[in-house]
Amino acid sequence: MNNYLAKPISALISDSNEDFYFAQAHGLTVALAKAEGHHFIGDVVSGLVYLDKSNKIRLTTLPQEVTLETYGWGRVVEVRRDLGVFVATGLPDKDVVVSLDDLPLDKSQWPKKDDQLYVKLQTDNKNRLWAHLAWAEDFQNLSGRAYDNMLNESLRAIVYRIKESGTFVYLPDNNMLGFIHPTETLGQIRIGQEMQVRVIGFNARNKTLNLSMKPRVFEMLDADGQMILAYLENVGGHMFYNDKSSPEDIRSTFGLSKGQFKKALGGLMKAGKVKQDSDGTQLINHQNSEI
Repeated sequence: MNNYLAKPISALISDSNEDFYFAQAHGLTVALAKAEGHHFIGDVVSGLVYLDKSNKIRLTTLPQEVTLETYGWGRVVEVRRDLGVFVATGLPDKDVVVSLDDLPLDKSQWPKKDDQLYVKLQTDNKNRLWAHLAWAEDFQNLSGRAYDNMLNESLRAIVYRIKESGTFVYLPDNNMLGFIHPTETLGQIRIGQEMQVRVIGFNARNKTLNLSMKPRVFEMLDADGQMILAYLENVGGHMFYNDKSSPEDIRSTFGLSKGQFKKALGGLMKAGKVKQDSDGTQLINHQNSEI
């Protein structure tokens, strides 16, 4: 069986029941689901051989992106901490395991259900089928070059590698690669995770993108902070209000309590948008802050 597992064969249909055709090839009897198409006894059918969840020898004529020779995307359907993760690759009634040996030692970086993994098939001498994660070189072969005119574009990304130096992602809608420095990540990152990222730079050496999971500063500001920022811009970048101003003056100008004003002002200072002095609050030059 191992000589034909996950390999394409042609087989002669010799029998059938309500749900399956049965075909003969190389001394094997393989079952082909009738749901895949109509055939007659004596027809020759071609497809991929595998063992389904019930350990039945099956043949599928459905096109398979993930094979012994080619990588493709599989969707995570189950996580087993003692074994690995099961992925659906397109084989009917069969999910294939990515071994824990293929996954990060830190299990917090393991994929979750519905994450996406780029894999190809492997077999062992016990007639078992495995899914093998693509290496960095495989993503380099898959992808094209990025461009240096994409600053601040929002892109869809899938994580394929996590190192101490940062996170490596594939951009499926652009067929490009990107890198996220640890200072530009948010929360726990995992293999196979899909996320929205923002372009913050271009790596000319390897033609990839530098990316951030963080929104632009103005997107992180709450409504009160954006209002104060707009006020500062409208009055030329300086106002005679700071966190020492009277509650009455603050409310009459901004319609905010002093507590609300101080919280919003603190957010603007933390974001590097403004600075305070004894005379009030100054808008920091845009070229010195994140846009």
